[in-house]
Amino acid sequence: MTSKFNSLLQVLDFFKDEETCKNYLAEQRWGVELKPVCPHCGHTHVYTTTRGYKCANKECYKKFTVISGTIFENTKIGLRTWFAAMYLCTAHKKGISSLQLSRDLNLTQKTAWFVLHRIREMLTDNAPELLEGTVEADETYVGGKNKNRHANKRIHDSQGGSGKVPVVGVLERGGNVTTHVVADTTGETLHGIVKAQVSLSATLITDANTSYKGLEKIYQHITVKHSEGNYVTDKVFHTNNIENFWSQLKRGIIGIYHNVSPKHLHRYCNEFGFRYNSRKIKDTTRFQLSVGRAEGKRLRYVDLIKM
Repeated sequence: MTSKFNSLLQVLDFFKDEETCKNYLAEQRWGVELKPVCPHCGHTHVYTTTRGYKCANKECYKKFTVISGTIFENTKIGLRTWFAAMYLCTAHKKGISSLQLSRDLNLTQKTAWFVLHRIREMLTDNAPELLEGTVEADETYVGGKNKNRHANKRIHDSQGGSGKVPVVGVLERGGNVTTHVVADTTGETLHGIVKAQVSLSATLITDANTSYKGLEKIYQHITVKHSEGNYVTDKVFHTNNIENFWSQLKRGIIGIYHNVSPKHLHRYCNEFGFRYNSRKIKDTTRFQLSVGRAEGKRLRYVDLIKM
């Protein structure tokens, strides 16, 4: 089942009813041959029931549907509404607020807020590939007061506030970015992230933060000294790309979301990271990619508000 859509209206025209949505999700989960897999035990032999499926494994025998074991499990919202929300969240460059989504899809703001957080959870890449080639690493702060930051780390046009949270980003030029909300920016923290995300064959570029010191023993490590007014070394060594990503993230948070709780910040970073990493593909493919990440993700409201 394939189609192209470049607007919300085209999405709603294509996903005209719940049955169409379920068939699309089933195809994304189980392939065009629609061979269901039990989400409880992984058994591939199942029976079809009036409401879904039943596992044929004698040690399981559990019932399930196409939304079982996905971010949509136990939802009271129709898949058609979910798909519309997913399209709006992934297609808009800066995202969409829960207030705007509630107006667009006739939901309460509370429901829209929950839906968006579940979508952000779904967009998380749990197993990103190692970054290669030329890789830029940098840290920034979201929230907090500008006067407490170094000049090149400040958020422009910010209203200030308390609770600044450090976020570390690692970006492959021409490729993907990964973001990491952290408790601190010590050498132990930054080294751990770089080693986990960056191939040993890569050329690593950072600013002169002393927390990166020592990585030159493992990587070809180029340092750009911003404190001396040097932002480009030898015309090609700079951290402009990751800094541009930070600008997109901060403009989105300030302009769309206004205020982000530190305990939920990692999901907002995941959302912006997903859009950046899918920037070269069409809306239809991006939507398909997001649906493909629905399996194995679960975020309950009670858990969300306790975090």
